[in-house]
Amino acid sequence: MPKHRKPRLSLPTPIQLPLFPEAGSLVRIRPENHEWRYYRLAVWPDLFGRALLARHWGRIGTPGRIRLDPHPDAGAAINALARLARTKRRRGYRDRAA
Repeated sequence: MPKHRKPRLSLPTPIQLPLFPEAGSLVRIRPENHEWRYYRLAVWPDLFGRALLARHWGRIGTPGRIRLDPHPDAGAAINALARLARTKRRRGYRDRAA
């Protein structure tokens, strides 16, 4: 007689969080100073094998400004992203709530 097996419980697939994020979004909201600002950072590949650090900032609700900084590789761009995010956090920016 065949034995009946218990059905296996399926576990959710684990999510791997990036150790070095390639994007970030920060905000600084100070209503008492009439200040509602955002700062976004992202690492983009370019057509020549290098990496670009895209910096997008401005007042919330406006198109803002964009600056693209070239870097020799993605690692250098990620290091620059981390450095800029750390500087912005020291100046009062906080990670944007999802």
